[in-house]
Amino acid sequence: QWGDEGKGKLVDMLSQKSDIIVRFQGGNNAGHTIKVSGQQTILHLIPSGILNPKAVCLIGNGVVLDPWVFLNEVDQLAASGIDVDSKRLGISYKTHLILPYHKLLDQVRETKKSASKIGTTGRGIGPCYEDKVARVGLRAADLTDRDLVLAKITRALEEKNILFSNLYGQKPLDPNDVTEQVLAIAPRIIPYLTDVGARIDSAANQTILFEGAQGIHLDIDHGTYPFVTSSNTVASNAATGSGVGLGKIDQVLGIVKAYTTRVGAGAFPTELDDLDGEHLQKNGHEVGATTGRPRRCGWLDAVILKASVRLNSLTAIALTKVDVLQNLPIIKICTGYKYKGETLSYPPQFEGSLNDVTPIYEEWPGFTQDISQCLEYAKLPASVRKYIERLEDLLGVPVKYVSVGPDREQTIVR
Repeated sequence: QWGDEGKGKLVDMLSQKSDIIVRFQGGNNAGHTIKVSGQQTILHLIPSGILNPKAVCLIGNGVVLDPWVFLNEVDQLAASGIDVDSKRLGISYKTHLILPYHKLLDQVRETKKSASKIGTTGRGIGPCYEDKVARVGLRAADLTDRDLVLAKITRALEEKNILFSNLYGQKPLDPNDVTEQVLAIAPRIIPYLTDVGARIDSAANQTILFEGAQGIHLDIDHGTYPFVTSSNTVASNAATGSGVGLGKIDQVLGIVKAYTTRVGAGAFPTELDDLDGEHLQKNGHEVGATTGRPRRCGWLDAVILKASVRLNSLTAIALTKVDVLQNLPIIKICTGYKYKGETLSYPPQFEGSLNDVTPIYEEWPGFTQDISQCLEYAKLPASVRKYIERLEDLLGVPVKYVSVGPDREQTIVR
């Protein structure tokens, strides 16, 4: 969907049976919330599998890494008694680094846009990816070469300082000052550097879990452009963003919330501005783990999900937050769109066209039973099972996991 589906919880659960967990795209604009035995952990960069003491966690080349945020997470985890030694936590040599000028540029741009804001988190993700494509980015391995760090930062700031002073009214940044900030933390980052692709490739007979960030419909190519993130969030980017061949991946799990949410601006056909929307927002605790912004809520959109199935070759679905639907008298599923006199089963492809669709709904009976402690599929209320099985019919993909609460244990495995 558009993110916030419960990736952190599912990755944490699946990592208990995984040997290596890899983050392959995005940055600290992601927020993965994990709850184990009542204790909550929110991670933005380090793979959610870090809570499994036997797992190796890797940050791939497709990620843009804020080194200060990374070290802050390392310190917080270490203070909680979690092992974050470089033997079980690694950063690709090729991972691009988010620097102070990326964050500043992100923030002043969004401020200047005013009415046309896209809802960026202001963490420098987009500008860092821009530098990567413009071939002026600083990569993690560069931290071992002081002269290269200064040269790259100086080159990047030649253009950015013109923007800061002439367009955004900001004081130009001194390349030497930025370089010293970066080099001050380099000794703590360098021990984590590793060849992620080679480590995955040499992991014979081991289970590898690739963890994405953001929702599929925030993909830079396939999402609701321009209200998208700066990277490819589709499953095939797991190979590109970690340095392995596509043939390494044999299962793709799509994590789907039992309703739909979105943070920030952008089209949202099934959005609710009524008591049902308030119910989902309140009972689902729908506040962004990264932004703190309330999430917009609406009915499950099977049209959007059909596109997700196609884009990712999903082999199974994990359906989360089913418990949040409790006490809604009617539960709706959007099964198609009315668009310019036509009925569509897939989203229209023109920019802004999703704003012009009218959802076509099916109505299903709600349920009043508390399912948060239910651990067997057969014991779920009949109306819940029918809702889940209808979703399977619409998407042609089995629902393998049903999450009925935030804790790791509150998950039914079918």
